[in-house]
Amino acid sequence: MAVVLDRLGERYDHPTWSAPRLDAAAELVLTILSQNTSDINSARAFERLRASYPTWDAVLAAPTDELVEVIRPGGLANVKAPRIQAVLAEVREATVDAPFDLSFLGTLPLAEAKGWLGALHGIGPKTAAIVLLFAFGRPALPVDTHVFRVASRLGLLPLKSDVVRAHDILEESLQPAEVYPFHVELIRHGREVCHAQRPACGICPLTDICVYYREVVARSSRPAGVSGARAVRAVPSDPADWRRKLLHGALPPE
Repeated sequence: MAVVLDRLGERYDHPTWSAPRLDAAAELVLTILSQNTSDINSARAFERLRASYPTWDAVLAAPTDELVEVIRPGGLANVKAPRIQAVLAEVREATVDAPFDLSFLGTLPLAEAKGWLGALHGIGPKTAAIVLLFAFGRPALPVDTHVFRVASRLGLLPLKSDVVRAHDILEESLQPAEVYPFHVELIRHGREVCHAQRPACGICPLTDICVYYREVVARSSRPAGVSGARAVRAVPSDPADWRRKLLHGALPPE
């Protein structure tokens, strides 16, 4: 794990959490919008939602079919609109004295904070971890498709681990301060190098410790063009890319 963090940190500028990008309720809504879609589409849907409704109470009061049209750019709007309203209704009921203020999640024991979020309608461990990590900097590890794929290929997960169990396995193997950089680095590595199809092993700094490379790529009759275990690295992506900023904790784009 230390080698993975060190080498990917060198490649991806050692990301650190510095401040929340959104308050926790907004982070929760944005995360629901991000399910099964791209950052671009979810950010557009989030912008449209915030521009259309000045408060979360207004989102709750909106006709569901109207909300569907507002967030349609995010995909699966017919599913996400009622889910957002159901979650906001539960949050509103639980925060009567300070409506939609979820700041208490920053001080609850981590397991209790995860459990509180996980009890909301349609909220699983990944969404709960995203809210806790990005809104509070708490050491809760979200495991998305990129994190799961890269961790599995590196052999950081036992064979046949499922995504739900992967949250606990990986989180328990990290120090609290390592959770945020690990999450960001594995997502970026999955997007830029360790693709689901045709991973770019020739520019990966981890081939010498990668189970997938050893067991699949190196044995293939058509290797992926790797001339050595530590091949030349790709040029880092443009730091002005807003998707990278969003991942690092910035606000959605204007």
